[in-house]
Amino acid sequence: MTQTYTPPAIWTPDTENGGRFAGLNRPTAGARHEAELPVGEHPFQLYSLGTPNGQKATIMLEELLAAGFAEADYDAWRIGIMDGDQFGSGFVAINPNSKIPALVDRSGAEPVRVFESGAILIHLAERFGWGLPASGAARAEVLSWLMWQVGSAPFIGGGFGHFYAYAPEKYQYPIDRYTMETKRLLAVADAQLAQHEYLAGADYTVADIAAYPWLSMLYHGGYNGADVFLSMNEYEHVGRWVRAIDARPGAIRGRLVNAQGGLAERHTASDFDTLDPALLGPVRQRIGG
Repeated sequence: MTQTYTPPAIWTPDTENGGRFAGLNRPTAGARHEAELPVGEHPFQLYSLGTPNGQKATIMLEELLAAGFAEADYDAWRIGIMDGDQFGSGFVAINPNSKIPALVDRSGAEPVRVFESGAILIHLAERFGWGLPASGAARAEVLSWLMWQVGSAPFIGGGFGHFYAYAPEKYQYPIDRYTMETKRLLAVADAQLAQHEYLAGADYTVADIAAYPWLSMLYHGGYNGADVFLSMNEYEHVGRWVRAIDARPGAIRGRLVNAQGGLAERHTASDFDTLDPALLGPVRQRIGG
């Protein structure tokens, strides 16, 4: 018989029931320890990790550099989310929500903090005039697909990924619930990509950069081989789109920045060892490899 749960009148946290994340998750906000953040010499300071959300920012920055915007150069500082780095006072000052990625734009007279991956993509796109149309229907379409991804990611990561791969016990109801939603989202993307080369039309934009790390992670077998469980082969247009972005030098480099350890290794299936060392050189400089 399926185990049931009767919620109490007032909820209190069960510190023994958090599984892998029991030592990190709390129903509170704010800094838990004092820790200054390092600051490098480049215009942009990124504090992140190579998870799908973190890859949005690094792919965007690498694509800007590949497009010739030398002033988009950045220092990438690894935030070990399993070590609680996101709860240090310096990081919380940049992102009160204690989530990666977080960016400080030091290219102007005063530093500007930007947190949440979608906000970072828009900020950089507008700063350099790349990846987001300036006005009109084309801009609305890109922003619509960008917000589609931002709103959808929790269903894939905190929903499907958590209950399928990370929860301390497996129960059919939450796995079925979030598998249903994940496959629905894949079907939405597949239908759009059947009609267009990229999510928002003919051009590669911030909408693609936002969605790619999540959908490619599923396509390449993230969450312990969930590509088979999800029948990713059904989404042929998503597959075509993933493979096209896989080959972009900016996307390749962006997936590697801050990728050592943590969740990123489980989310990255491609083998980069055979790539041209000249392609990887800038990445190794940023991550100290």
